[in-house]
Amino acid sequence: MTSTAGTTPTAATTASAVTDVLRYTAFTSDPDGGNPAGVVLDAARLDEQQMLAIAAEVGYSETAFVTARDEQQRRFTLRYFSPLAEVAFCGHATVAVSVALAERIGPGELVFDTPAGEISVATVADGHGAVRATLTSVPTRSRPAQDAEVDATLAALGWARADLDATLPPHVAFGGNDHLVLAAGSRARLADLDYDFETLTGIMRQYGWTTVHLVWRESDDRYHARDPFPVGGVVEDPATGAAAAAFGGYLRTLGLLPAAGVVAIRQGEDMGRPSDLLVEAGPDDARMRVTGHAVPIAG
Repeated sequence: MTSTAGTTPTAATTASAVTDVLRYTAFTSDPDGGNPAGVVLDAARLDEQQMLAIAAEVGYSETAFVTARDEQQRRFTLRYFSPLAEVAFCGHATVAVSVALAERIGPGELVFDTPAGEISVATVADGHGAVRATLTSVPTRSRPAQDAEVDATLAALGWARADLDATLPPHVAFGGNDHLVLAAGSRARLADLDYDFETLTGIMRQYGWTTVHLVWRESDDRYHARDPFPVGGVVEDPATGAAAAAFGGYLRTLGLLPAAGVVAIRQGEDMGRPSDLLVEAGPDDARMRVTGHAVPIAG
C-alpha cells in the first residue's frame, strides 16, 4: 500500500459527497473478525480529494473506489485510499469490493485495473451463500534486506537480531507494494508488539515500504503474521492481502514453499480480529493467488 498521493481533505469534501459507502470485513466469515474496508461502488464523479476525504472519514486502513465499470465485461477500475494517502494496491479491499460486486452482479470472474496493474479475481458462492474471492497478484519478487534497513527497523520495533528466526532471512518482498519481511523466532516475540510509531513511519517512508510483514512459522505450510501500517495512519492491519502475496513470493525465492504450493496465514489474532488468508503459488508463475471471504458489517 505504498503511497502514491497525499493531500489534505477539506471540510467540504466528506463522505456525504457519495450516496453509499459500504463496509465489509475481509479474510473472515465473522463480522467481528478480519480487516474492515470501505467500498464505494460508484465513484466515477469523485475527484482525488473527495476520495481521500471519504477514506479519512470512514477511518479504515483502506477504502476502495470503483471509478469506472463495464459490467458486461466484468471489468472495473479501482483506486485505493488510506486515511492519509492514495495507495497503489490493497489486497483486503480488493477482496471486499469483489464480494460486494459478486453479491450484486453474480459470482464469477472479475478484472480490476489498479495503479499497481491488472488484478483478476475469481468469486464463488458456497452452499450457504457466502462469497469467497481469490485474487491473482501482479508478479512478485523478493530481495535480501540491507543491514541498515533491518537495523533501523529492529530499533523502532524494540527487537534484537537474536529475536529473529535465522532460517527465514529478512527480505524486501513485492506483491503490488514493497513490504519488509521479518520472521520472529517465537510466537511470544510476535505477540509482543509495541513499536515507536513515528520512528517506524519515517523509516518506511524512507525506504518506500507499505507494511512491515512480521511472521512466525508454525509449520512449513502455516504462518502467523502481523503488519504494522503507520504510513497509512494505522497502527496495525488485521489482514493484509498484498503482504500475503509478497510473502508467497518471498517463500518462492527462498525455495521454502511446501510441495503443494499452498500456505495458510493467520493474522489479526493478537488484535482480537482473527483473519485467515490462503496463499497459493502456481507452477512457473511469479504471481500469487490469495483467497479469503468477506462479509458486510455495520457502519
